[in-house]
Amino acid sequence: MMVIDNKFDFGQVVYIKTDQDQRPRIITGILVKPGYMEYQLNCGTDWSWHPDFAISDEKNVLLTTTN
Repeated sequence: MMVIDNKFDFGQVVYIKTDQDQRPRIITGILVKPGYMEYQLNCGTDWSWHPDFAISDEKNVLLTTTN
């Protein structure tokens, strides 16, 4: 039996830690490989894959004020 311990869930709103605009993104996919997991994030019509360490469920307002 395989147990998947995902940090984020489908439909959850998250932020990419390095995104200076801190645009909210929705998790629409999870890719599971041995020892590795990525999340598909959608923002409007754009999407991209990111590992969990690059994602946060909290907006970094300090990052948005540095522009």
